[in-house]
Amino acid sequence: MRKAIVPLAALLIAAPACFAPVLAEPADAPPAEAGSAESRPAAIAFANHGGVDDWRALSDREIWFRDSHNTWFRATLLTPAFDLLSTETIGIDAGPSGTLDKFGGITVKGRSYSFATFERMPGPPPKKAGNQEPPPPKKAGNQEPPPPKKAGNQEAPQQPDVK
Repeated sequence: MRKAIVPLAALLIAAPACFAPVLAEPADAPPAEAGSAESRPAAIAFANHGGVDDWRALSDREIWFRDSHNTWFRATLLTPAFDLLSTETIGIDAGPSGTLDKFGGITVKGRSYSFATFERMPGPPPKKAGNQEPPPPKKAGNQEPPPPKKAGNQEAPQQPDVK
């Protein structure tokens, strides 16, 4: 009885042809661009080394980040961080690679909060009606005079004591 020995090279050539129908994209699917923003996962590179330029908390579960390329990202937290709206500093929990993505989180006043979602946004966060910045402080030379006193409540001007 003879055994057929198939050369290894013949198997390597035939293997891709067997799996080609499985790997092919459907005809009605649009071709994916290699560098498009929709195909790349949302992530901020070097988040632990200055990759995050700004952050804004909109609620106890929503925080927005701006990276060094002026791109905004929105993260929602798994659990509410009740101190998030009143804190001035947060810690960024990026993974060992230093990339902030959906597997990351933040630390607020010593407590860690993981992200439920992390997505790229087309622009900056919306401004809330109650969360507007206060007007800038007035300059020293531009002070308004005090309001006039009521007519019935005026005091006599004091005269300096002359001796």
